[in-house]
Amino acid sequence: MSEQYTMEKEEIQSKVMRAGRRTYFFDVRATKAGDYYLTITESKKFTNDDGSYHYKKHKIYLYKEDFQDFRDNLEEMTDFIIDEKGEEVISERHQKDFKKEENTDSETNANGNDAASSFTDVSFDDI
Repeated sequence: MSEQYTMEKEEIQSKVMRAGRRTYFFDVRATKAGDYYLTITESKKFTNDDGSYHYKKHKIYLYKEDFQDFRDNLEEMTDFIIDEKGEEVISERHQKDFKKEENTDSETNANGNDAASSFTDVSFDDI
């Protein structure tokens, strides 16, 4: 049996969720006995000083017999977080004094001026 055939038989369904520098992969796979299980993989991109990059991956294997307990615990913990802190993201930079700015219809530049009104059209001649 070829490796390609084994991979096609093992992977049943996949879904990708991008979240900033992290990507989550939800993959339904098949056991040798033909039953299904779920793998959840977190992949995070890291950039080295020389500009090259690498990924760190963490994987969870979740089997059918654990689905309900997993679902219950996930729901309980996410509800707790929302109840305690609300849905608004307080700080993606982990700064205690970080204030989330509201999006507006017009963008502003660094001086606080409306970016559209401060745009200067410049024409360059070819040399």
